[in-house]
Amino acid sequence: MTTVAEVMTRGVRTLTPNDSVVQAAQAMDELNVGVIPVCEGEKLVGMVTDRDIVVRGVAQGGELKTTKLADVMSAHVRCAQETDDVEQVLSEMAEAQIRRLPVVDGNQRLVGIVSLGDIAAKGGSMDDTEVAASLGDISSPAEPDRG
Repeated sequence: MTTVAEVMTRGVRTLTPNDSVVQAAQAMDELNVGVIPVCEGEKLVGMVTDRDIVVRGVAQGGELKTTKLADVMSAHVRCAQETDDVEQVLSEMAEAQIRRLPVVDGNQRLVGIVSLGDIAAKGGSMDDTEVAASLGDISSPAEPDRG
């Protein structure tokens, strides 16, 4: 069994709920990523994605320099634990159609992040077809919210 601890990325850059969406976008550009964990101290309180910035910030006409991450982030975030089995986490990612999960300890403190790319690159005993099937599930088109 391969655990999340064996494949996850540690030392993840975070922002606070009071940081602006501009700061988040700048960090994403600098790091070439599409998501930043949002923490109060070490405690994970949300995640903000490039899509959150556009859909919840720009599309709603917010003033970007003053819009706080607390206003656009996803606060209810699925998480993994370091001891979780990678195959189970991959299944959960496919079901929820997400490409990355924050990894927290028992006190909801962020210890890393695990992505589909981490699993594909460092998955050890993982079969490539499992990763490919999960990517297909994650990437299946969503239904529009419009009526």
